[in-house]
Amino acid sequence: MSDKIKMGTILIKEGALLPEALLFESEPYLKGWRLVKNLDSRGLDRRIREVGWTFFFMAGEVPATAVGFALEKTVRRAVRKVIASMKSDRLNCLEIVQVAEKRFLGLPYVTVSAHPRHIQERMFLSYAERVAEFDRAESAVVSS
Repeated sequence: MSDKIKMGTILIKEGALLPEALLFESEPYLKGWRLVKNLDSRGLDRRIREVGWTFFFMAGEVPATAVGFALEKTVRRAVRKVIASMKSDRLNCLEIVQVAEKRFLGLPYVTVSAHPRHIQERMFLSYAERVAEFDRAESAVVSS
């Protein structure tokens, strides 16, 4: 099985807005995405909550399959397909929930499933382009 991608692995979008106090090791994995090292989803969630931010879990598993003999390259291709088929490009994180290596008529293939995740400061899910709208709404409530 792939050494880097396994159940619980977290990938974070390059340039995602993260709190300065949130420290963790990561390495480039795919273009535009970084692999979080030494932390699974529980560990990262704990660190995110410690700095007062929220780590959203999005319902709906996103699966992808790739065929190939080189396991690591095949897993990367499957992860790339997962990222391409995520429901929203506004989400900045994803959690791998399954990596399965199989064979069909002697042909090896890998199935990867993931859940979209999102890291943000607010407790209620909002996307970057809607933050100004939320700020205006909060200001209106406070000033009333």
